[in-house]
Amino acid sequence: MSYTYSHPRPSVTVDACVFGVDAGALKILLIRRAQPPFKGSWALPGGFVQMGESLEESARRELSEETGFAPAYLEQLYTFGDVKRDPRGRVISVAYLALAKLAEAKAASDADEARWWALDELPDLAFDHGEIIRMAKKRLRAKVRYAPIGFDLLPRQFSLVELQALYEILLGRGVDKANFRKKVLGMGLLKDTGKHSDAVRPARLYEFDAAEYERLSRRGFNFEL
Repeated sequence: MSYTYSHPRPSVTVDACVFGVDAGALKILLIRRAQPPFKGSWALPGGFVQMGESLEESARRELSEETGFAPAYLEQLYTFGDVKRDPRGRVISVAYLALAKLAEAKAASDADEARWWALDELPDLAFDHGEIIRMAKKRLRAKVRYAPIGFDLLPRQFSLVELQALYEILLGRGVDKANFRKKVLGMGLLKDTGKHSDAVRPARLYEFDAAEYERLSRRGFNFEL
C-alpha cells in the first residue's frame, strides 16, 4: 500500500572520507565538482541516495562513479543535518569513513577531477566537508588503537618498520620502537612469511592474519595499541 504525507521531506545524501597513506603523510581523496552548487570547488565524493538502495550501497556507488575506488573498509561515520548546510535546500548527509591503498583516481559522473590531498594542504572545500573531514580524522586516530583497520593501508606483506611508520602517521606522533614491536608480535596476529624486503637492510616480512583475529575476537580478545 502506498501512502502520501503532507509534511515536507528532506533529501538524503552520502559523503565518503577515503583515507590513504603516501610519502609519510595521511591523505584524503577529493573530487572537483562539475555541477553547481560549488561548481569547480573541491569536495568529498558523494551524492544523493537513490530510492532503491541502502546508504552503504549509495556510498559505494558514488565512490565508484566519481573516483573509480571500491574500498574494502567502509563504515558509517556520522549524520550531518545543519539546516543551512546545502544551498539546494534541506539536505541531510550520512558520512562514511573508508580506507584505501593509494592508486590513481579516475574522475567520472559529476566530477571533473579526482585526486589525493595531504590533510595539511587541503583546498577550500564545498558544503561542510571540512567539518566532516575533521570528525573522520578524529575517529580514525581513535579507532586504529582498538581495531586492526590500519592493515588495510599496507601491502599484503610488510615489515615491522613499515607497520610502525604507518601507525605513527595515523596517530600523529612517534611510538617507542621496542614497546611497539613487543606488543604487536605478542598479539599473535602477524604471520612470518619467511621472506625479506629488498631494502638496503633487508627486513623480515609479515602478513596480517585476519582469520586468527576473528577467532580470537570471538573468544573476547581485545586489539589495543
